[in-house]
Amino acid sequence: MKIDPANPADLSAQIAQAIRNAIVSGELIVDERLPSESELADQFQVSRPTVREALKRLAAQSLIRTQRGATGGAFVNRISFEDAYSQQITTSTLLLSMNAVSFDTACEARYALERACAALSAQRRTADQLATMRAEIFRQAQPGLTDEAFCASDVAFHRALVDGADNPVLSYQLAGAVEAMQPLMNMITFTARSREEIIALHTKIADALEARDAPSVDATLIELETYTRQLARDVAERKRKTA
Repeated sequence: MKIDPANPADLSAQIAQAIRNAIVSGELIVDERLPSESELADQFQVSRPTVREALKRLAAQSLIRTQRGATGGAFVNRISFEDAYSQQITTSTLLLSMNAVSFDTACEARYALERACAALSAQRRTADQLATMRAEIFRQAQPGLTDEAFCASDVAFHRALVDGADNPVLSYQLAGAVEAMQPLMNMITFTARSREEIIALHTKIADALEARDAPSVDATLIELETYTRQLARDVAERKRKTA
C-alpha cells in the first residue's frame, strides 16, 4: 500500500483510498487486523493523527471496525448490502443533484430498473412484503395525510416491490433508484398528481403481485411511468405559462 506525497490530495484521503483498494483487491481479507496506527504512520511516512483520520473515513464507510483491549485494533469489516444502502442512496442523490439529470432521464432509469424486478417479485414476494404494500396503500388513502408522509409511503411501497424479488444485489442497486429518484420525482409532481390515481395504480400492482401475474405488474409500472411523465410535463407547462 502506497501513497504519493507529492499529490495535492489530502494525505488521510490517500491513505484511506490505499487501504480501501487493498480490501477490494483481497490483499486485506475480512476480519484481518490492520497494522497499528504507529506501523501505518511509519509505512506511509505520515503522522499518527493523519492515519487516525484515514481510519475514521474507512469506519464511516463500514469498511473497518475497531475493537478495544489487548487483542483490539482495526479490523477489515464484513460489509453487508444493508450497510451499503445508505451510501448508495447518498451517492445517487448527489449524482442527480450535481449533474442536473433531467426528469425524463431519471424517470426512465428508475422505472426500467424497477421493471427488471417485476417478474422476480411476482414469483418470490412474501406474504409480509405483500402485506407491507397493502398497508402503505391503506395509509395513502387516509384523509389528512401530509404530502411528505404520502411521498414516504410511496417510497416504502416501491421498496417492498423491489425487495420482493429476493435478490440482494438488485435491492442494493435499486436503493438509489427508489429512495433517491422516487423522492425527486415526487417533489416535482406532488402538486399535480391525483392521490386517487396513484392509489389505484398501486392497488393494481399489489393485486397482480398477489396473483403472481408478472406481465400485469410490468404493464402497470409502464402505466405509472407514463402518468408520472405526463404530470411532470403538466407542471412544466404550468410554470411556463405563469413565468
